[in-house]
Amino acid sequence: MDRNQITGFSLLAILVVIYLLYNQHEQKTYLESKRIADSTARARNPRPIVDSSYKTVANQPVVVDSITEALRKLQPVSYYGIADTNVVLENKKLTLKFSTKGAYPTAAYIKNYKTYHDFNSDKSTENTLCLFKGSANRLSALLPIDNSKSTADLYFVPTKRTEPNGDETIDFSADLAGGRKVDIIYTLPANDFMMHCNIVLTGLNGTVLPVSWQSSLLTTEKDITNERLNTQIYYKFKDEDQDYFTVKAEEQSKQKNDPVLWYGFRKQYFSMAMVADDGLNKMDARFGYKADDSNVVAKNDMLFQMNLKPGKEQVASLRWFIGPNDYNTLNSYKIGMESMVPLGFGMFAFVKYVNRFALIPFFYFLSSFISNYALIIVLMTVVIRLILSFFTYKSYLSSAKMRVLKPELDEIKAKCGDDTQKFSMEQMKLYKAAGVNPLGGCLPMLIQLPILLSMYYMFPSFIEFRQKSFLWAKDLSTYDSILDFHFTVPFYGDHISLFTLMMTATSLFLAIYNRNMTPQQNDPNMAMMKYMPYIFPIILMGMFNKMAAALTFYYTFSNLLSILQQFVIQKYFINEKAIHAQLQENKSKPTVQSKWQQKLEEMQKIQQNQKGIPAKSTKK
Repeated sequence: MDRNQITGFSLLAILVVIYLLYNQHEQKTYLESKRIADSTARARNPRPIVDSSYKTVANQPVVVDSITEALRKLQPVSYYGIADTNVVLENKKLTLKFSTKGAYPTAAYIKNYKTYHDFNSDKSTENTLCLFKGSANRLSALLPIDNSKSTADLYFVPTKRTEPNGDETIDFSADLAGGRKVDIIYTLPANDFMMHCNIVLTGLNGTVLPVSWQSSLLTTEKDITNERLNTQIYYKFKDEDQDYFTVKAEEQSKQKNDPVLWYGFRKQYFSMAMVADDGLNKMDARFGYKADDSNVVAKNDMLFQMNLKPGKEQVASLRWFIGPNDYNTLNSYKIGMESMVPLGFGMFAFVKYVNRFALIPFFYFLSSFISNYALIIVLMTVVIRLILSFFTYKSYLSSAKMRVLKPELDEIKAKCGDDTQKFSMEQMKLYKAAGVNPLGGCLPMLIQLPILLSMYYMFPSFIEFRQKSFLWAKDLSTYDSILDFHFTVPFYGDHISLFTLMMTATSLFLAIYNRNMTPQQNDPNMAMMKYMPYIFPIILMGMFNKMAAALTFYYTFSNLLSILQQFVIQKYFINEKAIHAQLQENKSKPTVQSKWQQKLEEMQKIQQNQKGIPAKSTKK
């Protein structure tokens, strides 16, 4: 052995001795500081007892391979020395797997739900749904140390306990040496979808804590295209204002400087949301999806800041929702998260109030003692039709009045020829003399329109219909395909939905049944309106072919009830001879003009005077 080798070996030995002495000192300092911290913490709120099932390599013999390895291990043990293992938190609703490297959930399983694949597999016995899984999902904080060290790069020691009430807690602790450490504490209540997360900094001075939340939601439904159409980013400001954005294929970004109370990443029937009572500040979100990725619905990458109060121990508190878009569940948190169940937006945003205060309470009332959701749809439709029957009767009565006046209108049309303005005036005089309101058939229908629109939003959004079967429809939350084409027909789709065909057929039957309800149908100037009742159902057939079977079944049954209701009203409640006699009697009575009629007549007189036509008063 030459002199250089002896010198190198001696230096290596000295470094090893120095490292061993330093490590022994640091271990002693750490154990003493931990003992003091634990005793202090227990005095305030007892911390969990270390679960012996979680072993680390920190207690195993250290093997020094080189000077580089020895120098690397001079760093705190959390930087290198703990094996990356999985730890599990579980309750009646969720199973969450955590990585000890980074101390964040790497997988989330929602119990009592199945993916579409498992639901339709005869061999599958899986009764849990995987919402996310893999390294693309992480929650990390940038610590005010070593140029913003990320917790995702640290190795944590897990400490787990189960409370007598069933709550489970894991305290992930990373020692940063010198009296500095970080704890990430997760608590999962025994029967809840909302997990609590506290990031505790000890001996680290900072005013804000930057946090990164990355998530990648897996497909769970029949049609990933439809899932993506129903994937949005929701958020609510602390001043109660809310907004959302629909996720698109190209990456989008949104920045918000005002404090956000919660931020939600929603897909069709399941969501995740980050909640902070103190607010998420300076939110910077990026989201999108790759169209060719058949497993991931969409990805989300959000950065935000949390304020820290001065002190040796600083805490950033979060709540993390992982669960279904169940209206009652989301509403129970009382922070507006139920808005992630879309019940009306855009120009029809008003119908969400019809849903919230009328239809949804009625739906849950029926579901409290009826388990068949198709039967619930039937009962809701029948009850709604009965409640609106008065307005339906008024609509049919108005149509009957106009129908019995049709011969007189034809005579007026023959006299007026092509003078449409004169015909309109004479028509108005006839209606006024007979006591007929030309809008009488429209207003009752307008009253029913909010109900139809409310159902349009409610049924496809309610998770209660998910994987509930009826007749040939295996899943009422998606379309009921009876034949797949394996190619796409423009403006229609790649399959045939039988409920949609039935909805279209019953709509066309209604249009034919009502073809002589109003005299305007024979007016050549109303040709387009004459054919619209037949064209519109055909247009809707392509739009509704991919809609939820619950919705198309509702419209089909509603059409059948309309046919029956109209038949009964016209057969037993409307006597056209009596109506005609009453209208003729009305003509002999003096008429009193309303202010609206007076104003309309004045406008018509002005128009006639401009054309040089002498106007006649309609007063008697």
